[in-house]
Amino acid sequence: MALKERVKEMRVREALAHREADMMPIDFGGMRSTGISAMGYNKLKAYLGIRGGQTKVYDIFQMLAEPEPEILDIMGGDVIQLHRYEPAWGINISSWKPWTLPDDSPCIVPEGFDPVEDEEGNLSIIRNGQMLARMPKGGFYFDQVYHPYANVETYDDIDSIPINEISDIELRFLKDNARRMYEETDYAILGSFGGNILEAGQQDWGFEKFYMAMALQPDLVHYYLERLTQAYMRDLEKYLKAVGQYITVIQFGDDLGTQEAPQISPKMYRDIIKPYHSRMYQYVQNNYPEVKVFLHSCGAIYDLIPDLIDAGVQAINPVQISAKGMDPILLKKEFGKKLTFWGGGANMQYTVPNGTIEQIKREVEELIHIFAPGGGYVFTQVHNIQANVPPDKIMAIYDTAKAHRIYPQL
Repeated sequence: MALKERVKEMRVREALAHREADMMPIDFGGMRSTGISAMGYNKLKAYLGIRGGQTKVYDIFQMLAEPEPEILDIMGGDVIQLHRYEPAWGINISSWKPWTLPDDSPCIVPEGFDPVEDEEGNLSIIRNGQMLARMPKGGFYFDQVYHPYANVETYDDIDSIPINEISDIELRFLKDNARRMYEETDYAILGSFGGNILEAGQQDWGFEKFYMAMALQPDLVHYYLERLTQAYMRDLEKYLKAVGQYITVIQFGDDLGTQEAPQISPKMYRDIIKPYHSRMYQYVQNNYPEVKVFLHSCGAIYDLIPDLIDAGVQAINPVQISAKGMDPILLKKEFGKKLTFWGGGANMQYTVPNGTIEQIKREVEELIHIFAPGGGYVFTQVHNIQANVPPDKIMAIYDTAKAHRIYPQL
């Protein structure tokens, strides 16, 4: 039986509807770009004096921890994540085993996660003799090194590479977990879908080849993206049929910006990427209007935001306020009535690593005063909390957010 009063979920839903609820919603670790490094998480638990439990590394790509309920309560979190069955490299998260992080602190990882260490101390993910990803010695996360479409030149080359279909095993996993999360908690549930378009090309082809192909072989790129999007749409329909009644937002991803500008021109976005974004995002809006479309897109994307809204984006993350043109006041003024800002609450490039506790608190308070009034805002820092962020700075961020989350105080 579902909880009668879903306070946290309704708090997030009101923000997404651009209304002020009882208080500003907070996301601590509710998706793969609002999370915390497992090493940083272990330090945070020690700082808070929390013993017991296990640090679960659900995202082995970025080495992110799954926040435990006790931590979520301390941080004021309102959001939890419904994970895909195989978030990375075909490794499922149905069972777990002990592991040791690079800083020698303990955690548990998926049973199938078995990186190979070479004589230099680098870790590699290898499947069927092919190295897929690598973490250099002293690194904090893995880098993808294999691009399956690196040598494609023709339509037949593209057709020869299989695209996996969402499995019945995953659909059961998703539905069972979504139902359990919905019935046993009152958190807003973020469904992590994916559906990357530009990023898929970069990862599949390699960055240089895909950029060149978009400019010189647009027909070949469209053929690839059409095939990819047909697969996404097939999976999206099954995904939402399984969990659409439980989730609050569905998360798509596509990093479109650099520190200084969009990765591609607005025209190239409209010509090559937007048609495929629109097909997925508008399918959700038209068929599951209670599930809001969330896009993670880093960088200086100001020039693309009108097209993203037109394509169907309803919430944007991480709101990288340190990137060119991403001024919080301007963003709220220009797009705050149509777009929910999910992030932008603490500058993780400059203020948090370099500032004092008081400077961090002052910045967080100022950003909340800009973004939160009128709803349309879910608080979290800009992207993940990295392993080298001290616990006292993490608490400065979230203690300040909690202190200023009641709307009459804003």
